[in-house]
Order: sequence, then structure tokens, then C-alpha cells
Amino acid sequence: MRAEKLVVIGQGYVGLPLAMRAVEAGLDVTGLDTDSYRVKRLVAGESFVEDVPADRLGRALGSGRYHPTTDYADAEGFDVCVITVPTPLRNGVPDLSHVEQAGVGIGPYLRPGCLVVLESTTYPGTTEELLRPLLESVSGLRSPADFHLGYSPERIDPGNPVWRLENTPKVISGVDPVSLERADTFYRRLVDRTVPVGSTQVAELTKLIENTFRQVNIALINELTMLSHELGIDVWQAIDAAGTKPFGFMPFRPGPGVGGHCLPVDPCYLSWQVKRRLGRQFRFIELANDVNHEMPAHVTARIMAGLNRSGRAVNGARLLLLGLSYKKNTGDLRDSPALDVAQRLCGLGADVRAVEPYAESHQIPTGVLVVPLTEQEVRAADAVVVVTDHDVFDYDLVARHARYVFDARDRCVGPTVERL
Repeated sequence: MRAEKLVVIGQGYVGLPLAMRAVEAGLDVTGLDTDSYRVKRLVAGESFVEDVPADRLGRALGSGRYHPTTDYADAEGFDVCVITVPTPLRNGVPDLSHVEQAGVGIGPYLRPGCLVVLESTTYPGTTEELLRPLLESVSGLRSPADFHLGYSPERIDPGNPVWRLENTPKVISGVDPVSLERADTFYRRLVDRTVPVGSTQVAELTKLIENTFRQVNIALINELTMLSHELGIDVWQAIDAAGTKPFGFMPFRPGPGVGGHCLPVDPCYLSWQVKRRLGRQFRFIELANDVNHEMPAHVTARIMAGLNRSGRAVNGARLLLLGLSYKKNTGDLRDSPALDVAQRLCGLGADVRAVEPYAESHQIPTGVLVVPLTEQEVRAADAVVVVTDHDVFDYDLVARHARYVFDARDRCVGPTVERL
């Protein structure tokens, strides 16, 4: 009896871990990505996703059941297809071109009884209003009569060693009860717990609620942090104290802004859909976006003020930034506020150096020199700025030897340290 064939379209931070887990569950997996360089690296056993170490990728390749490819023809005969492609914003408008391309690419290989699941974050209605008619048009089949269709929002948290794909509850949905049952059967092979919901629109909204919740609460704390600084109150201590309440409170901590493929984008999908369908503004989201977008400028101003207090202008100052990715312990630079801070400081004439152990060198912005974290580099800097708090950094070394530290993540302690 042949193994069930799964096609995962998109082999990035969402698709690659899903492909690896499916191989481990006994499926025959085709990892499809349009980036030929990415696929060549996968074929060579080189992982670019921190949650998939090279030895895990090597085992998948060695099993003979993982096949990275750029050719949609390799999807022929599939039983399940999961679409995990990016859904960015373009000028504030959702860009679903990657979803559309995936639909056009996989459509000719649909066959009766197969299952297609969209995992890409999007606005409510995308699965049934955009993807279904596209698949039907290309394939000549109809859903749900001929093929099954569902939506299951990704919940990948890059760099999180505790909550992984398999032990994070998986929300699932289908365009009809049979599609839902088919999706549930598939995902129960991969995860400990599934959470079925009544429609694809509910599942699509679930993802947007999760990230809007984070975006709004981070903005609340960031604005409170800016005000607390002016009031002379230690907001970090206040957050820790509030966090001791066992009910009715969840601690969020400030930072230099938000980045990545979720927080700067997902809430905007919801506000865009509300405005398009209802003609109304989602004021909380718009306000949260404004506050979080302001944070890199606020961090830059605080660094300038700190330098001024020591009689040093930012123009010509040597600055050492710790971390450039949007999230600790990953190399993902997408929409990272750290890049915004770095570019602002470069624009002010600073000599900006950065310690970034995870990101690839070609992703580092022009004008920023990547260096190792050494005592020599710390001592030579007019200011050390903790922007992204990777766990591999030696914060004690920084606190001991830096003339001035601006810490946007509350990782350093010492007389020369100023916290956000």
C-alpha cells in the first residue's frame, strides 16, 4: 500500500516544518517552492529555518520520502495539498498573488477525492471566494462535490523550543462537513490536538484575532513605556509586578517595534476587510499600528539623547547593535524594527556595526558591518544597543565593558545601562 502523498507549497518558516513533520508521520512529501536557490539548498541538506536543523532535514531526505522541487508537475497524484505561501501587504492592500499562483499551479493536478488546505494568513472569505473558484476553473472539478477544501491557520512560533507544530492545537475548517472531516483526519496524523470550527471564515478570522490581540497589547505597553519614561517611572518593574496577578492580566513587554510576517501585516488584513465590506474603520488596529510604527524613531531618539548626555554626537559615533532580526533566536529580518533603527542611525551619520548570528550575510542592509560580539568591539563602541535579544549573546560581557548600553529588551544590568 502506497504512502499518502502530500504536497506542501512554500518551504519557508511554515511549510518546511510541516513537511518535516509529515515525513516523520509516514507521508510521502513533495516540498514545492518557486525559489530555485532555496530548493537547491534543501536538496543539498542545507536548512535555512532554525526550527529545522540540518540533521532533521538530512533524515527526511535520507528516508526517500521528502522531495524538494520547483516543478508543479511533481505534484501529480497527490492526496493532500497544503498552501503555505506568503501573503504580504502592498501599499496597505492585501497581496494574494502568491496564493493565486499556487492555485493556478496546483489546479491541473487536482483529482477527485483530494484535499486542498490553505494555511496562509488572509482575510475572512479568501478560501471560498478566491481560492475555490480559481481551483475549480483550472481543474474543471467542483468543490465539495469533486474535491475537498479547507483552511487551517498556521501557528508557527519561530525559535520557540516549547510550542512546536506537533503540540500546538491546530484550528481546522472545511467548506462542508466532509471537507472538515477529511482535514481533521489529515492533521490528526501530525498534531496532538485539532480544533474544528464551523466554517473557513471562522478559521480565517481566528488567526487574525490572535495576532490583532498581540499587536494591540504590544502597542498599549509601548505607548505606556514612552509615557512612563517621561514620568520617570520604571515600567519594566511595574509590568513584572502586574504579572503576579493570577487572573485577568497577561504581561506584554515593550520593544523597538514589531516585525516579521505576522504582526505588521495580519491585523491590517482584518481592518482592510472591515473597511471594504462595512465601510468602517477598525480604530484599535489603526491606532496600534501607529504606536508600533513609532517605536524605531523613539528608540533612535533615546539613543541620541543618551549619547548627548556623555557629550557625544550621533554623527560619527561608533554604535554596536545586538540583533537585527525581528524576533530572538531566529534569522528572519522581514519588517524587522531593528533594521529601521539601524537605517535611521546610519542616516544620522553613525558608524553602525551589528552582531547578528542567525541572518545570512546577503540580507544585512547596506552600511551595516556585521562583527562578532567581543570585548574589543564592546569597548570600542560609543553605545551598545540591545535591539533583538538573542539568547546566545553574552549580556554580562556587554554590561561589564560597554561605556553606554541602551537596552530595548531588558537583558542587561549595570550602572551604564539605560532601558527602554
